[in-house]
This record gives sequence, structure tokens and C-alpha cells, in this order.
Amino acid sequence: MRTRMKEILQTEDDLAEIVQLVGKDSLAESDKLCLEIAKIIKDDFLAQNGFSSYDKMCPFYKSVGMMRNIILFYSLGIKAIENATAENKVTMNVIKDTMGGSTGVLYKISSMKFLEPSAGEEVNMAAMSKLSDEIRAAYQSLHD
Repeated sequence: MRTRMKEILQTEDDLAEIVQLVGKDSLAESDKLCLEIAKIIKDDFLAQNGFSSYDKMCPFYKSVGMMRNIILFYSLGIKAIENATAENKVTMNVIKDTMGGSTGVLYKISSMKFLEPSAGEEVNMAAMSKLSDEIRAAYQSLHD
């Protein structure tokens, strides 16, 4: 998982120059997904706030659960984009429209960092597991 995240961040770094030259619209859909996931990794996974109770100390199980869900979203997204048919085309816009918003899966992935470690490992891992089920269901609904 860690190497997969490093690959995503490296790819995002490589794509940044292309985006500056020709714009984001010229990228392949899988590259747009990579940029979105890299943003989530940097802004929601790697960024920390030492003054907050949920972020000053992140237990290993929470970090692993967050990584799993981010990588799951990315992997299923790549698979959905690659396996899309002409009549059921999956683009980054479709993914954002279907899974975005304040109650969507993308928001919930970004909000994983707000889980309180003081609630305990069982509670946090149950929430992470529920989110991974929601991610799978959201991608399944794209195919239906």
C-alpha cells in the first residue's frame, strides 16, 4: 500500500508539468483520477494538525485503514475507467457526480481523518470497514 501511494504521488508530480502546459482537460481519465487521489493523500492523509484531538496522534491501525480505503477507491476507479463500455463511459466527472457531494464517498474518504482515536480501535476499524463497503457499492452502482 505504501509503495502504491508513493507511485501515485510520483505520477502526480510527473503530471503537474503536463497540466501546467496543456491543462487538466487534456489528460486521460485515469490520470485525472490519479491527480484527485494524490490531492486526497496530500491534503487528508499526510497533512496533520497537532492541535486537534483526532490528528495529534494517529494510531497505526487508523493510518492503515485510511490507506486501504484510499487505495481501494483508486484501484476500483482505475478498473471502472478501463472496463467502461462506449454506452456506459466512466469518466472522472461521472465518478465525482456519483460519489461526490457532502454525503458521497469522496467526502467520507476525506473525512476519515476526523475519526477520534480515543473512541478505540474497534469503533474506528468498523467505520473504516463500513466505508470500504460503501466504496465497493458505489463503484458497483456505476456498472449497473
